[in-house]
Amino acid sequence: MTTTAQPAPTVPGAEEILTPEALEFVEKLHARFAGTRDELLAARVSARDTAAATGTLDFPAETADVRSGDWTVAEAPAALRDRRVEITGPASPVKMAINALNSGARIWLADLEDASTPTWHNVVDALKNLTDAARGTLSFTSPGGKTYTLAPEGERAVVVMRPRGWHLPEAHVQVDGSDAVGALVDFGLHFFHNARHLAETGQGPFYYLPKLESYLEARLWNDVFTFAEAELGLEHGTVRATVLIETIPAAFQMDEILYELREHASGLNAGRWDYLFSIIKYFRTAGEAFVMPDRADVAMTAPMMRAYTELLVATCHRRGAFAMGGMAAVIPNRREPDVTAAAFDKVRADKTREAGDGFDGSWVAHPDLVPICREVFDGALGENPNQVHRRRDDVVVTPAQLLDVASAPGSVTEAGVHANLYVAVAYTAVWLSGNGAVAIHNLMEDAATAEISRSQVWQQIRTGVVAADTGNTITAELVAEILAEETGRLRGEVADDERFEAYYRPASELIGRLVTGRDEDFEDFLTLPAYRQLTGEAVTA
Repeated sequence: MTTTAQPAPTVPGAEEILTPEALEFVEKLHARFAGTRDELLAARVSARDTAAATGTLDFPAETADVRSGDWTVAEAPAALRDRRVEITGPASPVKMAINALNSGARIWLADLEDASTPTWHNVVDALKNLTDAARGTLSFTSPGGKTYTLAPEGERAVVVMRPRGWHLPEAHVQVDGSDAVGALVDFGLHFFHNARHLAETGQGPFYYLPKLESYLEARLWNDVFTFAEAELGLEHGTVRATVLIETIPAAFQMDEILYELREHASGLNAGRWDYLFSIIKYFRTAGEAFVMPDRADVAMTAPMMRAYTELLVATCHRRGAFAMGGMAAVIPNRREPDVTAAAFDKVRADKTREAGDGFDGSWVAHPDLVPICREVFDGALGENPNQVHRRRDDVVVTPAQLLDVASAPGSVTEAGVHANLYVAVAYTAVWLSGNGAVAIHNLMEDAATAEISRSQVWQQIRTGVVAADTGNTITAELVAEILAEETGRLRGEVADDERFEAYYRPASELIGRLVTGRDEDFEDFLTLPAYRQLTGEAVTA
């Protein structure tokens, strides 16, 4: 087996990350685990086909003893016991990384996945920034001469790194002539350079695991952690992982996922947009019962979302794990203070609901939201670092409740189709330009919101939904007209002709293919064809 990495001469410090020893470690991870990853990705497809055909999911019969068993996850290390505010964002560029670390949040989710375009520059730069951050040396001087440095130790956020999901490749690292697994590249290079130092300082290594669809995928991560610890001579259980429950099958396997990772587990997180996207993806051909209202209408108070979040809190606290709330994605608009104030009130109400339900902390996307989230959870936690002690034995959730899409308030509208296509094109265009976290209409959008936007339209076309506001049936022809209109709107908003032609027009063409293509052409992840486009591979209709 041979492993090679494409040189990155434009990334300062790349030679520190892409060392022969580090690449050899990545190669060992691939030798042991890439084959199992491939098998599990194939298993996802058959599981989805079964769910779509039957219109249902259930708690796995083969793991009933795990759900009924009396077990807990490993005790949390000191650095992870208080997670009342977590800020999320990419680890590249360096200024954003420093701002996140200095934001006042307890935790920084350093994102190499949904909020990051995996250009080779971004991947290497993020890993270099995280390596410097682990040692407290991260700094940046702007072209104007302003210097950004880290707050003193103890005043900056603890880093929890999110590698890419199992499905994403890394074309710039070749293992025996094939694209490497993005998750193993991200984890392997970060772990190799930082695990020992983080363990010695009590700051990690800590990870967020995205997009899992089964407890077997959690088992694979556990095996990766166990092998990596042994390979570097670290104590078993040094790694701590928090899993995002952001797919519908994972919602039926929360106990099992924690159980598989129990010696490495820290908690679970409720990821709203990817969760809704997953429901659409799993049941996209299962009929009108699984057609959601406009995405802006699907609040966390919808019955199916209440079932999901309350089950998550109850499961975590029964197992001694942390329950982490969802994203507050508001971006302050200082030119419209009234709009921002109203948005902040909604954030406060949302965090108050989470704290009242028993969550131990929650996510924000902007430093200005940190004080709001902290204030709410300070009030709920009091002198306690968390509320894991608060059992939710009153919670009983059935499969029907988790799948009760039909009871979600709201409707499908043509205005919602316009909004979805605008967001999908605008986000994808900026993603193709190298930025995975995009402010659109005062909200921080990432790949998850673009995914639900394009998948909703795909499903609406196939189901023949009638728009509540116009009475028009959502057809491929109507969607093509709306897509052209929204692309034209973006054309008027983007002053740079060259930028529009380089990114926005290709993004519009890609979204058009994804939402109006043949039935069998539903793409599991928008980022897969976008990545092929990014790396210069042909993207076919």
